[in-house]
Amino acid sequence: MKKSLTDIEVDINLFQSDLKDINREFIRKIVSIFKLSWSASGYLFTTNTATYVYGEAICKWLSLTHDPKLPQNTYILNDNKVIQFDSGKDFVVVLTNDGGVYLARSEYSCWKTFYFTFNCWQSISTKSNDCFEMIACGRNHLLLLRQDGTVFALGSNNYGQSTGNSQSSFKTLVNTGLKNVKIIACGEYHSLAVTNTNEIYSWGYNGYGQLGLGDTNNRTTPSLVSFPNGSTDSPIKNIVAGNQHSLFLLEDGQIFGCGYGQRLINDNMQDAMVPIKISIENVQSVACKNHLNVSMALDQSSQYYAWGIMNDGLFSSPKKLDGPPESFAAASAMINKSPITYGLTSTVNVLQSNNPISFIALLNNPDNYDVEFVIDDKRILASKCYLKIASQYYGRMFSGKWLENTEVVIKDYSYDVYYAYLVMLHNGRIRIDQFNIFQLIDLANCYNDQQLMKQCHTFIQNNLNERTLFTYFPLINKYQLDDVHDILVELTIENVWPKIADNLKTDKTKIVKFLELVLFEQQSLTTEQ
Repeated sequence: MKKSLTDIEVDINLFQSDLKDINREFIRKIVSIFKLSWSASGYLFTTNTATYVYGEAICKWLSLTHDPKLPQNTYILNDNKVIQFDSGKDFVVVLTNDGGVYLARSEYSCWKTFYFTFNCWQSISTKSNDCFEMIACGRNHLLLLRQDGTVFALGSNNYGQSTGNSQSSFKTLVNTGLKNVKIIACGEYHSLAVTNTNEIYSWGYNGYGQLGLGDTNNRTTPSLVSFPNGSTDSPIKNIVAGNQHSLFLLEDGQIFGCGYGQRLINDNMQDAMVPIKISIENVQSVACKNHLNVSMALDQSSQYYAWGIMNDGLFSSPKKLDGPPESFAAASAMINKSPITYGLTSTVNVLQSNNPISFIALLNNPDNYDVEFVIDDKRILASKCYLKIASQYYGRMFSGKWLENTEVVIKDYSYDVYYAYLVMLHNGRIRIDQFNIFQLIDLANCYNDQQLMKQCHTFIQNNLNERTLFTYFPLINKYQLDDVHDILVELTIENVWPKIADNLKTDKTKIVKFLELVLFEQQSLTTEQ
């Protein structure tokens, strides 16, 4: 996907009140999570091998029996990696890595009388050229961004949110006419898109000025949004939409909003007909939900802000959240009744720490740093003093050859891996998956970080199975992970050896080569003795 994730990772313990009955062994296998939060409660989980649903509503949508102790496997999605989830009122949509899009709906959904049947995942398009890379859901409509940059719409069109004539289209994809698009977003009844040439288009319901076009007239076709005073000289980094408002994040850290409650006058929030600058500087990420009138932002110093309608039902201007929270999901729990996920989000393994206090505000803080880690063309700001306390490795290096350095170039590890490691040193949490495990375990070995090495061991132990055996075997062998030896032996005897035996039966020459190998090993052992 072209659109960056709102949350890179979340602590799954945030959702423990909803997931308290689930088997703990399954909890440890979850690698990403999405929470339905419109009119139906429920979750979708992915592990390294499958996609699961949990909750009475979502299980009913798919003709599955809800089991409080064990999420249900949605086998139709298991052949492909799921890369995005989104949902509207009584429906949920899934995007897979092969460009496929699938929809499941409630029996009460407005989609029920149309093409999409109840009780299953249903593919939205089977055309060979319809490979999509992004989806976005409104209340009753859906946008799809094809890999060639073309935007399509599906669903309700009562306010023009799907474009075209006044009729809704639940069966045939509607071409919006937009091309060269890189990001799409949906509010409740309105739609947004930004092109690779830095143009923003909006259409649909505009009762509060959420389209940013200077009035409150609805639009049935995409219309170009203009910023006041040429404020869009900076490239658009992201666009998001709430229930009745829209937000535009620029690469230079400015954030603009239009629609319900986005204009602050004399400490009173009013609607904005055009994009108005929000009073938060150096913003790196923003978050909205298509059915809520609340917004959140994260600045470069890891501080979270929120504005809009909070738990108490009152409207608030932008306020810094105490803590600070560790993610947008954690921040949402401070202003809503329960945490919210903003798309499909990776879960983290929580490390045991002698100090439960988070020092994440010291990382990437432009107001408090004395060293920059440079990885390719990216930089991570940090405090030498804190790193020396948190790590024996940094304690040695910043007292030795890095003593006078204000810039340290890292060549052996990717930006994402190194940043994840520094985050772990600041808040005790790290996200480990099958893609970063090789670099992380090498880093743990090089930096002699026993805590990280233990966490890598645990990850491999929990994720070692027939499908991943040959992926993780080089690590098990190289780093002599004795704690997974018994699992390795069991998997080899039960799953690997029978396949080897069947393969040997098909060709006599293979038997001969195998016996020669066994004989050579026996002779080698005899010689060593």
